[in-house]
Amino acid sequence: MYSVKDVAKLLDLTEHTIRYYTDKGLVPSLQRDKNNNRLFDDKSIDWLIGVKNLKKSGMSVEEIKYYVDLCLEGDSTIQERYAIILKQKELAHQELKEAQKRVEFLEHKAKNYLDIINQKIQDNTNPAKW
Repeated sequence: MYSVKDVAKLLDLTEHTIRYYTDKGLVPSLQRDKNNNRLFDDKSIDWLIGVKNLKKSGMSVEEIKYYVDLCLEGDSTIQERYAIILKQKELAHQELKEAQKRVEFLEHKAKNYLDIINQKIQDNTNPAKW
């Protein structure tokens, strides 16, 4: 069994985040000792890993809770869980496209600055000089 502190180190999460996730019901296999301290076994760590990954994918805590509840209902919810993952995947693709546009913009700006530094063009980036 692992403590909150142990799990925080193991999963690179803050103790606060772990407590928050458990308070929100995202770790259904969570156990408690006689002093009501959270205790984690391998199964509860697996739940936390899943929660961490879903959170990183952009899902809100409320969406993750719904997903966890569906998991607990069993195989009858596989289609619905699949739809949730597909939706999140599409959102991630949209975010990736936006990030690619930001990178392209910054690459263009960096090239422009190099041209200015190398005196190929005059400074056209400073509105005070327009």
